[in-house]
Amino acid sequence: MLLRPATADDVPALLDIHNDAVRRLAAIWTDKQETLAERQAWFHGRTGAGLPVIVAVDTAGTILGYGSYGPFRAKEGYRLTMEHSVYVTDAAQGQGVGKALLQRLIDEAKASGVHVLVGAIDAENATSIALHARLGFETTGRLPQVGFKFGRWLDLVLMTLILDAAPAPAAGTAV
Repeated sequence: MLLRPATADDVPALLDIHNDAVRRLAAIWTDKQETLAERQAWFHGRTGAGLPVIVAVDTAGTILGYGSYGPFRAKEGYRLTMEHSVYVTDAAQGQGVGKALLQRLIDEAKASGVHVLVGAIDAENATSIALHARLGFETTGRLPQVGFKFGRWLDLVLMTLILDAAPAPAAGTAV
C-alpha cells in the first residue's frame, strides 16, 4: 500500500467512496449523494487552502481509501484545530488502510502547526472509536441524538488528539 497526495484525477474514485459511505454507513449524516462537480469543488477547496487530501492505493493503483482534514469551526479562535475524516472502501476494511491514513493525517497536521485534531464519530462505530484510541485520541464528548439517519437518532462522539505542547497564542495574535 502506498499513501500519496490525491490528484484531480483521483476525484471520481473519492466520489465513489464518499457516495458508498452515504448509502451504506451512518458515518456521513446525510442521504444526499454528491455529484462529481460537488466533490471536485470539495477537493479544490481543500487543496487550494493547502489542506491535505491523502489517498491509499494498492500495487495496481486502485484507491483503497482517502483521508483529509479541514477547519473544525469557522471562527479564528479555532484556526489551530482541524477536524479529520477517513473513508476506506468496503473491500479494504480491516487491512490497516484507515490506520495508515489517520497516522499520515496526524503527521501532516503536526508538520503544519495544527494544535488539535478532532474526530467526530458516530457513537455506534466501535471500530473507528477503537482506532482513534489506539492512535492516542481521547473521548472528550458525547452528544446524544444530535443527528439522524436510517430512521434513527444518532449520537456523536468527539475524540481529540493534542498534537503539541505549544502555549496559546497571545491575544490578538494572528497565527
